[in-house]
Amino acid sequence: MIRVILTDIEGTTSSISFVHQVLFPYSAEHLERFIREGYDDSLEIREQLDAVAERSGIPADDVDGLIEVLLRWIQEDRKETPLKALQGMLWEQGYEQGAFKGHVYEDAAQYLKRWHDRGLRLYVYSSGSVKAQKLIFGFSEAGDLTPFFSGYFDTRVGAKRESESYRNILAELGVEPETVLFLSDVEAELEAAEAAGMRTAWLVRDGSHPDSERKIMRNFEDVDTLLRSF
Repeated sequence: MIRVILTDIEGTTSSISFVHQVLFPYSAEHLERFIREGYDDSLEIREQLDAVAERSGIPADDVDGLIEVLLRWIQEDRKETPLKALQGMLWEQGYEQGAFKGHVYEDAAQYLKRWHDRGLRLYVYSSGSVKAQKLIFGFSEAGDLTPFFSGYFDTRVGAKRESESYRNILAELGVEPETVLFLSDVEAELEAAEAAGMRTAWLVRDGSHPDSERKIMRNFEDVDTLLRSF
């Protein structure tokens, strides 16, 4: 019996285009100003830049060089934890100023509420920072969806294509693997979760049909049908 639903965001609850056409361009345009304006007053920004320096080999006091690294990571869609943390801080400003609202598919918003009301525990696991996760659901087009979630995980538990990451999540949740259903649009992530013993559902929302024998779900209604079969 499924007791916990662990969901990805990009391509699963929310459109890939929102992330790549709204959030990423916003961070590319505003990140340099955000860092320069906050560098002297924000310990959190300096801590993340120290982490960028450690990963890149650029001296920690070379702010210009660190900004160049961050902008390159954005272009490359790198899943670097300090980049995701800085993006989350920057996007918070954007959400609060009304520059955009978080995209969540209508069916996802409906079923997140229904599953919560049925007593299922809902968690997020995304390569975006926990702050960014809370923002996309807290400032969503469907309103504040954060009350439906029990917790959030990002790359601090490990990479999403590594089975050890899902074992780390299970250890924190304190539940049996077979009671967790993981939702994602990336088959390699599902395989990693399955290696840790979780059940999985593959969300493929566009018209393509991947070359795989794995059953695909087109929306959260399909996932709900799967849930009721366990």
